[in-house]
Amino acid sequence: MPYRRGRLLPALLAVLIAAAGPAAADPAATNAAADPAAANPAATGAAADLAAADPAATGAAAANPAAASAAAVVDGPVLGRNFPDPDVVKIGDTYHAYATSTVGRNIQHATSRDLVNWTLAASDPLPALGAWVDDGHRRVWAPDVFDNGDGYTMHYTAHDRASGKQCIGTALASSPDGPFRPVGDAPLICPAGQGGAIDAAGYTVNGRRHMLWKSDGNCCGLDAWIHLQPVSGDGTRTAGPAVRLFKQELPWEGGVVEAPTLIRRDGRYVLFYSAGSYEGYGYATGYAVADRLTGPYTKAAEPLISTESFAGAVRGPGGQDLVTGPDGRDRTVFHGWNADRSQRFMYAADLVFANGRPFVRGSAVRYQAEDARLHRAKVREAAGALGGRAVAYIDRDDSSVEFRAFAVSAGVHLLSVRYGNGSLDEGRPAGASHNLSVNGEDAGVVLYPYTGWDTWRHARRPVVLAAGWNTMRLSKGERHAELDCLEAG
Repeated sequence: MPYRRGRLLPALLAVLIAAAGPAAADPAATNAAADPAAANPAATGAAADLAAADPAATGAAAANPAAASAAAVVDGPVLGRNFPDPDVVKIGDTYHAYATSTVGRNIQHATSRDLVNWTLAASDPLPALGAWVDDGHRRVWAPDVFDNGDGYTMHYTAHDRASGKQCIGTALASSPDGPFRPVGDAPLICPAGQGGAIDAAGYTVNGRRHMLWKSDGNCCGLDAWIHLQPVSGDGTRTAGPAVRLFKQELPWEGGVVEAPTLIRRDGRYVLFYSAGSYEGYGYATGYAVADRLTGPYTKAAEPLISTESFAGAVRGPGGQDLVTGPDGRDRTVFHGWNADRSQRFMYAADLVFANGRPFVRGSAVRYQAEDARLHRAKVREAAGALGGRAVAYIDRDDSSVEFRAFAVSAGVHLLSVRYGNGSLDEGRPAGASHNLSVNGEDAGVVLYPYTGWDTWRHARRPVVLAAGWNTMRLSKGERHAELDCLEAG
């Protein structure tokens, strides 16, 4: 029996989908275009999810309507040139961005009034490096700049001649434009026995300045730790011992945690960090929260932003910083690889906190089906499902699974449902579907090509969401399908 096409989408959704292109106008075509594995039961769901992260498939995800909808809500690249590890500080009504070295400069510098339109500075803000830096390894990266009250301080990472490790140095300037002049004959932080130190990031609380930094243990078979250490007000001296906050431990982190950024929101400390190899599309950004500055910090289980969460519209997002936008709201800036993986461009996106957790505009969030509100459906142990469980027996006319999902902005978002479908029609594999409603309004259907039971794929389609929390209900449609999770953002 063929699919039941369902009722018409709301008028607004129909108009927006039509603008996205013919594939988005047809939910069946959208599912197939957004998830190539849906047309190939032999391919695993994991392989399909990672296809966009494969450098050999560069640009494939961004070329489909699903990825295009994600790209439409991410600002960027706001700087379409190599500008990795951006650090942004607002001084007066001007934003100053500093980034890892490129050919001919130790540090890059750009300015903006709106975080979207940027002008590159003509000169190197750090024209000379500390006397401790090995001239044979002039790699300078991950700058951090702040107003110290009497001028400006820059912390930077470079190769220490004495230890042979990457270490953190200090430079001072009277202007955010520079020139920053090195301070001291030795690096500020250089724990050679831990692999050195990189990725300085400042934080001030109760008038006391602190520096976060990463011990670069992954350079030499050691753990990588994020540290917090008090420093003098101008950042030129340490003012106490370093405290270890956390190290690499989650599967997605790939053995590395780095690039810390600390803020305080809703009465808690929120520490953003990057993880994985920066050289590939698996690089991503996560976060951890704590009630006290020194922890303990509890990590979110999954990344906040990743190649997958952006549906391939941004590849390997990391090296992030947080800043207040011109409208007074939080913004995050970060880098992502260009199409041929030769440069890391700078991107920007809105960041909103809800129920104590951050959400980034354009980055999908996963909601497990077993945590949703179920009506005449059951949770079962499921091989291959994320978390090992899925929702099954959505078999009755009034069966449903109801999710609460957050959207940073109103408009068209990408909805992705991870499902398994082993339905048969007269003994032959057959498609299935669920009816979809959003905030109580009919939103059409989600179609599920055949996969076999306990084989999981993503069905993707655009959906209109309101800003804030949305209720999405998937109810019994044609035949039978099981739900692993839903992703929306």
